[in-house]
Amino acid sequence: MPNTYTQLYIHFVFAVKYRHAVIDEKWEGRLQKYITGVTQNNGHKLLAINTMPDHLHLFVGLNPKQSISELMKLVKGDSSEFINKEGFTKRKLYWQEGYGAFSNSRSQIDDVVKYILNQKEHHRKKTFREEYLQVLKDYAVEYDEQYIFQDLSDG
Repeated sequence: MPNTYTQLYIHFVFAVKYRHAVIDEKWEGRLQKYITGVTQNNGHKLLAINTMPDHLHLFVGLNPKQSISELMKLVKGDSSEFINKEGFTKRKLYWQEGYGAFSNSRSQIDDVVKYILNQKEHHRKKTFREEYLQVLKDYAVEYDEQYIFQDLSDG
C-alpha cells in the first residue's frame, strides 16, 4: 500500500475459559514464544507479552493489513491448539469468547509495556476482574456486566 502510513498500538487481554488458572510457569515461556511467532509471522510487531495463570496480555504494533479480529482468531486458535497438542494441561484448554483490545498512542508505549511486564506484582494487589474493569473504565469503554470474562462460578 504505497503512501499508507500507520502507527497502531493495541493492548490485548484475553482469558482462559471460566478463568481456570492453568497457565503454568513451567511452560508459560514456550506459550509466549509461540504467540510471539504467530504475531510476527502475521506482520505485526510484538512490544510486550505476559501471562498469568488465568489470562494473557499482549501489546502489539498492528499491521493494518490484518484486522484485530483476524489476529485474535489466529492467536487464540493457534495457541490453544499448541497448548493442547503439547499436553501442557490435564484437560483441553479453551480461551473464553471475546477479548479486550485497547488502542494506545506512541507516548504510552513505555507505560503499557511496564504495566504488562509487571503483571505478577500487579496481581498481588488486584484480581483479574478488578484489573479488567479498571482498564475498561480507564479507556471509557462501555460494557455489559454479563459479558465480562466469566469466572468458574459463573459457568
